[in-house]
Amino acid sequence: MLSKLKAFFSEFEEQDSHSEQQLQIAAAALLIELSKADFARDPREQAAIIAAVGNCYGLEESAVKELLQEAENASAKATSLYEFTRVINSQCSDTEKFKLVCELWRVANADRHIDKYEDHLIRQIADLIYLPHSEYIRAKLEILNAPDAS
Repeated sequence: MLSKLKAFFSEFEEQDSHSEQQLQIAAAALLIELSKADFARDPREQAAIIAAVGNCYGLEESAVKELLQEAENASAKATSLYEFTRVINSQCSDTEKFKLVCELWRVANADRHIDKYEDHLIRQIADLIYLPHSEYIRAKLEILNAPDAS
């Protein structure tokens, strides 16, 4: 009986760690999708993605590279953004969603030019994760008006 109880709780622990990994992959995949929105993969945007993933999740460089490879594969297989935003919606608070949109703006602005396709994709993601328009605008202004943004 005790072994069954331990097995039951270990399943929840595995699911929680698996959920965290799914969340990380979903967020990274959205950042990757954004970097492809303007049809040019800029090295500054790639560096911003690496920094965002490393800072947000406290991962070392090798773990970041592995996560980004998984996210790249997930992005290539995805048929829509819903696959990623569904995970964000199920696991993130409004504050975490706001931070994700800030990171999206940071990646879009890494090359010091917000393309209309990048702007549109961030708006679409914000809608899909149910971030109010006022928070979308606040995130944009916070990143674009930051001292290092110009």
